[in-house]
Amino acid sequence: MDIEQKQAEHIDYYVKQASAHKGASLSNVIAEATSHPSLFAFSEILAVPNVLELQGTENSSYPDLLRLFAHGTWSDYKSYSGRLPQLVPEQILKLKQLTMLTLAETNKVLPYDVLMQELDVTNVRELEDFLINDCMYVGILRGKLDQLRRCFEVQFAAGRDLRPGQLGNMIQTLTNWLTTSDNLLISIQEKIKWADTSSELDKKHKKEVEERVEEVKKSLSLKADIDFRGQEEIYFESGGVMDYEEDRSRPKRRRHPLA
Repeated sequence: MDIEQKQAEHIDYYVKQASAHKGASLSNVIAEATSHPSLFAFSEILAVPNVLELQGTENSSYPDLLRLFAHGTWSDYKSYSGRLPQLVPEQILKLKQLTMLTLAETNKVLPYDVLMQELDVTNVRELEDFLINDCMYVGILRGKLDQLRRCFEVQFAAGRDLRPGQLGNMIQTLTNWLTTSDNLLISIQEKIKWADTSSELDKKHKKEVEERVEEVKKSLSLKADIDFRGQEEIYFESGGVMDYEEDRSRPKRRRHPLA
């Protein structure tokens, strides 16, 4: 079962749980969802009406917690930790995993020094263990550890929930991409049409050349036949018939009997 299918199943489960609970029990559902080791998307849970109703109540920090896990990073949590519930180790690990996904969105080469600062990791061994065991092995990230250059080269990163305002930018980007693709397709079709036309012209020219060659062959063959016939006639006139007539006009020598 791939990670996308697992995500869909977990999201569906927690959306149903959030829809069925209110108040303090709903806070427990949110805490459980943000601690789940295989759940990395939270926008659908955040959109549940029961969750939105927590705003302005004694549990209002839990929708903010969901927003942090949907869009934020470990650095964001450190900046606003006083207004959020204290995180348990599973939530801390999850938020650091999500932080890696955010960093990988815009940078395909991540220096170790930057990662250790963003993740509060104290040494390279701890960082590499985190990248291998908690990111690549889980399936949310693929890449190459370059110990010589002290960096992580990103090859794949799972997507996070869209941030507010990001959807419009994404739509514009996709629209621009679609326009570019349409223009490229038109250009390709024109080149194909030009190639087809050139091919037809080449075939027509080749056919004309072949026909001309055949005409020349026939002409040369006919000329050779005429020349041969002329030489044949001259041969018979000079060496055949005339010699025969000359031979008939000569007197035959008589043989004398032997004594």
